[in-house]
Amino acid sequence: MYSDMAYRGGGYAAPGRTGTLFAQTMGLVALTAGFFAAGAYAGRNLGQGAVIVAWIAAFVILLIMNFAARRSPTAAIVLLAIFGVLMGVASAPTLVYYASTNPAILWQSGGATALFVGAFGTFGYLTNRDLSAWRRVSGIALLILLVAGIVLIFVHIPHASLIWAILGLVIFAGLTAGDFQRLRRSQNIESAPLLAASIFLDILNVFFFFLRIFGSRD
Repeated sequence: MYSDMAYRGGGYAAPGRTGTLFAQTMGLVALTAGFFAAGAYAGRNLGQGAVIVAWIAAFVILLIMNFAARRSPTAAIVLLAIFGVLMGVASAPTLVYYASTNPAILWQSGGATALFVGAFGTFGYLTNRDLSAWRRVSGIALLILLVAGIVLIFVHIPHASLIWAILGLVIFAGLTAGDFQRLRRSQNIESAPLLAASIFLDILNVFFFFLRIFGSRD
């Protein structure tokens, strides 16, 4: 979501340039996922305080990336790697919990995430329909969902967690499709780190929504 602050691409890139940007962006997504895994492993025994610090630091790094990407793509890639590590540390307690209680939920969520992102990412990448408005609406809806999540901490509503997760998937269907369309339309190869961060966040959020859905069955 935050990559919008630095991305303002318009029109369509040449096919060869688009292919290069796609390969570089998805390679950076894979790189971020690798650093995420390393961070999750490193943070598996850390306390709640460290997790909170990691969340805040990841947010700050993401903001810095938006400015660094304009000046130095190399610095943006380094920040992306750091962002991946911090997100791994922040996510470690949740992953450890499911790994120790019901590892099958992790595999189910991973498989469902791959299908979800593959389907909506392909749609966004191939469609000729302009999804920018769809993505803006999804971004606003995400903010509302976050506020609702805070409210639900203090208010008990039956099945609220499951409903919240399903709504989250609906929202990220729009965001995922929109991000992959941006990937096709971008004319700036230097936008790869920001696009990678945005797509990685799409994948990570979808994964955690599926964790919540599959975990609610236990």
